[in-house]
Amino acid sequence: MSKVKIAGHASGSGTLTIQAPDTSSSRTITLPDSTDTLIGAATTDALTTRINATGGRKNMVINGAMQVSQRGTSFAAIGNGDYSLDRWGNSNANIGVYTVTQDSDAPDGFANSYKVDCTTADASPTGADYLFIFQKIEGQDLQCWKKGTASAESITLSFWVKSNKTGDIQTNLYDTDNTRIIGNTITINSAGTWEQKSLTFAGDTTGAFTNDTNDSLKIEWWLDAGSSYSSGSVPTSWEAVATGDRAAGTTLALADSTSNYLNITGVQLELGTAATDFEYRSYGEELALCQRYYERFVADASVEMLIGIGFNYSATTVFTNYPFKQVKRVIPTFTSSGASHFERLTPSVGWEAASTISAVANLVSARLNIANFASQTAGDATEVRITTAAAGAHWFAYDAEL
Repeated sequence: MSKVKIAGHASGSGTLTIQAPDTSSSRTITLPDSTDTLIGAATTDALTTRINATGGRKNMVINGAMQVSQRGTSFAAIGNGDYSLDRWGNSNANIGVYTVTQDSDAPDGFANSYKVDCTTADASPTGADYLFIFQKIEGQDLQCWKKGTASAESITLSFWVKSNKTGDIQTNLYDTDNTRIIGNTITINSAGTWEQKSLTFAGDTTGAFTNDTNDSLKIEWWLDAGSSYSSGSVPTSWEAVATGDRAAGTTLALADSTSNYLNITGVQLELGTAATDFEYRSYGEELALCQRYYERFVADASVEMLIGIGFNYSATTVFTNYPFKQVKRVIPTFTSSGASHFERLTPSVGWEAASTISAVANLVSARLNIANFASQTAGDATEVRITTAAAGAHWFAYDAEL
């Protein structure tokens, strides 16, 4: 049987009193199976970290459980800089072709993961080739790091990862405001197995994050790279960005075979030196956080989807207002599946398809300008809808991504 020993401090003169609670029921305290300081003067000991982590939102990553994917669930031949699952981007330059999916393969406690699957291989990447996934974070959401001050906080990143290959992945925190970087590597030890990893990064006393809506931090997971990005050394301390250091520790070589894949989920970035339990958020909460950056209205396969009540601005043009679900980060860019998917209702014709569409937006709403209808009376009210279609084929979206 293990024993519990309470030892006095050699230089102490005070008395430690352990007071039992006023309870008629038995209570059990289970100590961790590791050497650690449970409660200390600092805020980075094991128990204090866990207590602090339960008070309010701690995870600075949005959609870390890969729940939300408004753009779709499969993205073939994903391009350099393209977004797929909400808030998650892919950087890929001349190093194979990949399909990204919102995958149902996930560790216990999660329903989804981000999967990158090699569909065209490149076993010999050249100098400037690269492949990594990323998430960017606004500067105003990073002020708690105290970066650029003498009291800069340590940061811990944790996540679950799975691949058909074993090898190392370099993960970086890239300060885009001050062009500084810190990184380290994790090792995938067992092929085809979910493994949880964590990395702790020291606080940076140089270069504060700008307190604005622009991207100040990019979290990077490097999966493969040519020599231009891998010829240096892993920046385990904060430094000015050196291109050759960004993937110096990556050995995974995901591009070398079309059999290769990598899944990731349960991503959490938090203050402190210990990885705490993943902060679960409801789908509604996560969707709302994502809609600050991207909001998509998708037609149903069978149910009529009214956008709103508009009016005939002229004989051939309809204006209708679309209030956003969430305030946008910046004035968003409008995209759609095509003008012909938008219709207005008229007394004489019934539902009539448009041939052009545009939008004028601010941070909280947008006006859809739907045009080139048959002549109607200017000033009359009308309904505007998007036509039914299967598998999200008809849609419009507002993009304010970083």
